[in-house]
Amino acid sequence: MLEQQQKQKADLIIANASQVVTCQGDQANSVGLITDGWVAIAGEKIIAVGDRESVLAQIDSSKALVIDATQKVVAPGFVDSHTHAVFGGSRVREYAAKMTVSDPEKLKQMGIQTGVQVSVDMTRQASLEELFESAQGRLNRMLQAGTTTVEIKTGYGFNTIDELRMLDVNALLHQELEMDVISTFLGAHGWPKDMSKDTYMDIVIEEMIPLVSERKLATFCDVWCEDSHFDAKESARILEAGLKAGLLPKIHTDAYSYIYGSDLAADMKVISADHLNYTPPAMMRKLAEAGVPGVIMPALDFAVQHKKPFDARAMIDSGMTVALATDLCPACWTESMQFVMMLACRQYAMSPAESIRAATIGSAKALGLAHDRGSIEIGKLADLQIWDTPTYENVIYWLGSNVVEQVIKRGKVVVNQTRTPAQLAWH
Repeated sequence: MLEQQQKQKADLIIANASQVVTCQGDQANSVGLITDGWVAIAGEKIIAVGDRESVLAQIDSSKALVIDATQKVVAPGFVDSHTHAVFGGSRVREYAAKMTVSDPEKLKQMGIQTGVQVSVDMTRQASLEELFESAQGRLNRMLQAGTTTVEIKTGYGFNTIDELRMLDVNALLHQELEMDVISTFLGAHGWPKDMSKDTYMDIVIEEMIPLVSERKLATFCDVWCEDSHFDAKESARILEAGLKAGLLPKIHTDAYSYIYGSDLAADMKVISADHLNYTPPAMMRKLAEAGVPGVIMPALDFAVQHKKPFDARAMIDSGMTVALATDLCPACWTESMQFVMMLACRQYAMSPAESIRAATIGSAKALGLAHDRGSIEIGKLADLQIWDTPTYENVIYWLGSNVVEQVIKRGKVVVNQTRTPAQLAWH
């Protein structure tokens, strides 16, 4: 009795899982598999993981609710480390037309506007309530597909009022939804068509960043470093201003050109470097040595038919930490990390294990959150998903499917798509 009293009381136990995919350790091709696995949770945290005997030896299970995961897989909740999920309107006409028409002049003759400025205009026209409601729908569908933490960037405002408004929407989403929303300020996603780049940069640095910092609206400051956008020197100036204001640096770089953006990423040891289509192998090694994760987005390359797909295999072989992200945005409307993983494996030579790690612990590292999520370990948040399949490889094999049956966020069941009774009281 005394021994039982000294054990930590479990509130929730996931029992009899065919596989528990822990994603522990540093091996890129290992998911830390436990067969016939159990996971115990108290409050928001994981308190035990292992086989039945080892878990029950560590906990007081007398009052725990039990989820029977027989013939199912337990995995960490997905962490989506790169999205632009708050935006106004839709660019479906543009996307559909580009299936058969690639000439910008012909698209213009068809009355179809293209590019980021279209999203800027529609975002400015939308009310805060409309932005919230549309993003809420997208994020709820992401949650149902296993995503428990999502990063959302601004970048469709191109002025102080609308950039801050997007961050206000992020804050509301974080408050109202059963998932964690991490905010990134990306005022430097371009610049207004009626203003010079230099003038806009001054506004970003002297007006926007101080206000974002003062109101504590974002964790990160991002910039698009590209030959068509901000060069490495300009990007450094923006990121350094953000860092001085307490915003950690991230960078979009090497997506359509190599202009030393990844060099800057390594030198500044940014939280993550994203896209990396044109990153040279030598720079991949430098990023690995600097400990900078690379965020890659197979669905974006697919959606835009990228002329130079990124080289995931070279990144992994160089020793880089690789993260997968949806890049949910008007040009790449996907809410499913499972779809992203399918593309990563089939088109980018990633193994199922590598894709799962990149969508969980890899993405957690790309947000500086690997200390409390991204893997199933004692002391970490109980952000988990249960898949209605006996083997984890099916997540990339069952094309177009959603394998998620239940999602647990901070120890609470927030999605339950169970087709048969799966919960029972512990006796």
